[in-house]
Amino acid sequence: MILVILAAGRGKRLGIKTKKLPKCLVDINGKSLINYNADFINKFKKVLIITGYKDNLIKKNFKNNKSISFIRNKKYLTTNMVYSLFCAHKYLNKFKDDIVISYSDIIFDKSIFTLLKNSGNFLLIYSEWLKVWKLRMKTSLIKNDAENLVLKKNNLISIGEKIKNKMPKYQYTGIIKLKFNNFIKLYDYFKKSKNNKIDFTSFLNLSIKNKIIKMKVKKTKKFWFEVDSSSDVKALKLVLKNKSIK
Repeated sequence: MILVILAAGRGKRLGIKTKKLPKCLVDINGKSLINYNADFINKFKKVLIITGYKDNLIKKNFKNNKSISFIRNKKYLTTNMVYSLFCAHKYLNKFKDDIVISYSDIIFDKSIFTLLKNSGNFLLIYSEWLKVWKLRMKTSLIKNDAENLVLKKNNLISIGEKIKNKMPKYQYTGIIKLKFNNFIKLYDYFKKSKNNKIDFTSFLNLSIKNKIIKMKVKKTKKFWFEVDSSSDVKALKLVLKNKSIK
């Protein structure tokens, strides 16, 4: 497996915290966000980080890790994570191996790696998400921030749409595994769409609905936390200090 980490964005919602640093290097209790996942990253023999904003700082952060390669999304200011992912097309085509894709603004239990040993295409989804969201924001705001996720058994039916009524049981973690041939199908579909600004879950949703690929899910209760705003940073600092989510 090859790990691809999407780390091109600045993270404007973090305000002054990302004026001089890319989002993944924001300090959380004396340690950068991405370095909390170092043990997970080190489980992969090949790692590719897609950089963009302040990319020299990300390279410096990993200067002692020889298993990591870097590709810069030169259009990071005008594109989104889907475009960043497919900047890796030529690199990944050399190996034709299974691909694990991870956002760079999440912290999670390294044991999640075990789930990724399963074959096929699947998303990791989190069952304890509502507890986390209640730490991140007011309950009244959750429906506007979280996304709907519809399953049929362990098959993904839709993702990324607005929550209209009942809260979903799960949220997407920002971690996905793809077989190489399905990565190519998605790449071809993306090129035909000519939409460089599409967000990740919307792209997955369209890919499923248009039968480009089939996607399953793997469920986890292991620790996971996403950082999108300054309030998320404050909440995560408290969570890590207490070492548990209650």
